[in-house]
Amino acid sequence: MTKVVCPGSFDPVTKGHIDIIARASALFEEVIALVVINPGKDPSFTAQERAEMLRKATAHMPNVGVDIFQGLLADYVKEQG
Repeated sequence: MTKVVCPGSFDPVTKGHIDIIARASALFEEVIALVVINPGKDPSFTAQERAEMLRKATAHMPNVGVDIFQGLLADYVKEQG
C-alpha cells in the first residue's frame, strides 16, 4: 500500500490545502492529513478544532485520514511504518 503524509498547521484549513490533499488522494492509496503542533506558534484554533475542520473538508475522500502530532515529522512517519 502506498501512503503519503501531508503535514501542516492547517490554521485554518484553506482551499489550497484541500486541493493538495485531493491531488495526493488521486495518486496514493492512503493519505494522512497531519495537523502538526508547533509549540513556537500561537494558533487561532486548537489542534482538535483544526483536525475536525480537515475531517469535514475531506469527508468526500474515502482514502484520506486525519491525525494530530507534535514532534519531528520523521518520528511520526517511523511510528506509522
